[in-house]
Amino acid sequence: MSNNVIDAKLLSKMFLAGAKNLEAKKEWINELNVFPVPDGDTGTNMTMTIMSAAKEVSNLGDNADMAAICKAISSGSLRGARGNSGVILSQLLRGFTKVVKEHNELNVEILSAAFDKAVETAYKAVMKPKEGTILTVAKGASEKAHELAAEGTDDIEYFCSEVIKYADEVLAKTPDMLPVLKQAGVVDSGGQGLMQVLKGAFDGYLGKEIDLSISEESTTPGAKAMASGKKVEEADIKFGYCTEFIVLLSKPLNIKQEIDFKSFLESIGDSIVMVADDEICKVHVHSNDPGLAIQRALMYGQLSNMKIDNMRMEHREKLFHENSDGSWAEIKTEINGAAELTPTYLPGDDIPLGDKVELDDKTEEVPQMPHKEVGFVTVCAGEGLAEIFRGLGVDYVIEGGQTMNPSTADIMDAVDKVNADTVIVLPNNKNIILAANQAAIMAEDSDNGKKIIVVPSKTVPQGVTALINYVPDVSLDDNVTAMTDALKTVNTGEVTYAVRDTVIDDVQIKQGDYMGIGDSGILSVGSEIADVTFNMLDKMMNDDLELISVYYGGDVDEKEADDLRSRISEKYPQCDVELQYGGQPIYYYIVSAE
Repeated sequence: MSNNVIDAKLLSKMFLAGAKNLEAKKEWINELNVFPVPDGDTGTNMTMTIMSAAKEVSNLGDNADMAAICKAISSGSLRGARGNSGVILSQLLRGFTKVVKEHNELNVEILSAAFDKAVETAYKAVMKPKEGTILTVAKGASEKAHELAAEGTDDIEYFCSEVIKYADEVLAKTPDMLPVLKQAGVVDSGGQGLMQVLKGAFDGYLGKEIDLSISEESTTPGAKAMASGKKVEEADIKFGYCTEFIVLLSKPLNIKQEIDFKSFLESIGDSIVMVADDEICKVHVHSNDPGLAIQRALMYGQLSNMKIDNMRMEHREKLFHENSDGSWAEIKTEINGAAELTPTYLPGDDIPLGDKVELDDKTEEVPQMPHKEVGFVTVCAGEGLAEIFRGLGVDYVIEGGQTMNPSTADIMDAVDKVNADTVIVLPNNKNIILAANQAAIMAEDSDNGKKIIVVPSKTVPQGVTALINYVPDVSLDDNVTAMTDALKTVNTGEVTYAVRDTVIDDVQIKQGDYMGIGDSGILSVGSEIADVTFNMLDKMMNDDLELISVYYGGDVDEKEADDLRSRISEKYPQCDVELQYGGQPIYYYIVSAE
C-alpha cells in the first residue's frame, strides 16, 4: 500500500494504537488536573471512553470495511463517554468518522476534512466552549491539517508529523490561555490526552511494534477476577454461565436499540461484549440465567453459533485436578448434576427458554415502578445522600460523582428503568452535565417516546434544592424553570485533601493539607478538617442567607460533625443549621448555604 493513503485495516490499527497509548498514559494525565484533589480523573474518563470504542473495533476483526470501523468508533465512544473530557473526545471521534466512513481509502484531503468536522462537532456539543482546553488543541490540529492540504501536501507521514508537532505547540500554550493552568504549572489535561491518542495512532501508521489486544480490564476495570492468574475461590464466580451467540438481525439496530440491549445484558450479568453491524450482532455475557439473554436477543432476529458453558463446574474440575486430596465423587455430589445443565447449543437446536435458574438460593425480583408523568434520576456517591434523594422523590440514583463519572449509557440505562413519560436528570457534578445532555439528545432520536430533561445541577446541594422546588401541580415547563433558577440560590463548599504540592489563586498548598473548595475556587487551606470547613463556610456567607446544610462523609465521626454544627450555629444564630449523614467518599464535608 502506498504511504499516501490509509485503508480500513490500517485505520483500525491506528485507532487501537491511539487508544492503547492513551490507556498507558492515563495516570500521568490524571496528575495534570489543576486542583490537587484525589479525584483528578481526566485520563481515566478519556481512557474509558475510547476503550469502549476500541473494544468494538477489536471485535470486528481484520476484514471490516471503513463504514463498520467508523460505526464502531462512533457508537462505542458515544456509549462509553464519561466526564466532560470523555464526551468531547467522543464528539471529536464522531465528527471525524462522519467524513471518513464515506471513503474506502483516506488521503490528506479527506483527513483534513475529517479534522474539520471533528472540531465542528465537538464545539457544538459544548454550550460555552472554553479556550485553553482539549477543544483548542483539536482546533489547532485541524487548522494545521487544513493548511497542509491547501499547500498540496500528499505525503501522509509528513502530514501527520506536522499536525502533531503543531498541536503540541498549541498544547504548550494552553497555560497562557487559562491562568489557572499557568499558576499550577501544567498544560491542559484533556488536550494532553488527545495528543496521546494522535501520537499513538501515528505510531500505528509507522508500523511500530504495539500490543493492540484489548482486554476486558481495559474497558471494565475489575470485570475479570481470574485474569490475574491467582487461584480464585468459587464464591468469586458471581455469574455462572458463559453465554455466546450471534443474532442474525432482521433489520439493523439503531443506537437506542444497541444501548437498550447492552443495558439489559449489564442488568443480568457481566463480562459483556456486544458488537453489531447492519446484519449481525455478536454477544458474549456471563450470567446466571442464559435464557434471559437468549429471549431478549430473539426480539432482534434469529440466533446462530450458540454456546453456553457452566464456569462453576469448570472451576470445580480445575480445583479437583490441582488438589491431590480431592475426591471426584465428593465434587460431583457437590455439583448436584450441574454437568447436565451445561449444554452447548448448535445452530438449529431447540433451546429451552423461560426456566428460572436459581443459584445460591438468591433470585432477585425487580419490581415494576408505577407509571407516572414525570420521574427523576440523580447522581451521587454515598448511601446517606442516596437516601436523602430517594426521600425527595427520586426514582433512580446512579452511584457516581467525583472519580466515578457515569457514562452516557449509564444515564440512559437509569432513565429506562424509570416508568415515566419525562425523566428529569440531576447530574450534581459539572463534569457529568455533558454526558447527561448527550443522553437527552439520544432520547430525542429514539423511538420509545421518553423525554429527558437535564437540570444542570453542579453540586449535590444544588440537586437537593432543585428537587425541593419541584411542585407536582405546576406545569413541566414552569417546574424546570423554577428548578433551574433555584440552582443560583445555593452556595456550595466541599472539603477534601491535597494529593500534591501546588499553588492556586496565590494560595500555597502542601500535600496532605485539607482544602475547602467553593463555587469559585479554593476558599481555605489548613491542617485541621473542622477549622478548614468553618473558615470555608465563613467565606461563603452573606447577610441574605438563611439555611446552612452540612453533609458529613463516610470518614467523619458523627460526634465531630455534631460539634462542628454547634460551632456553626453559635457563629450564625440567624440561620437554621441542618446536619445530615451523607456517607460520601473523598469529601469529608459538603456544605451549602442558601
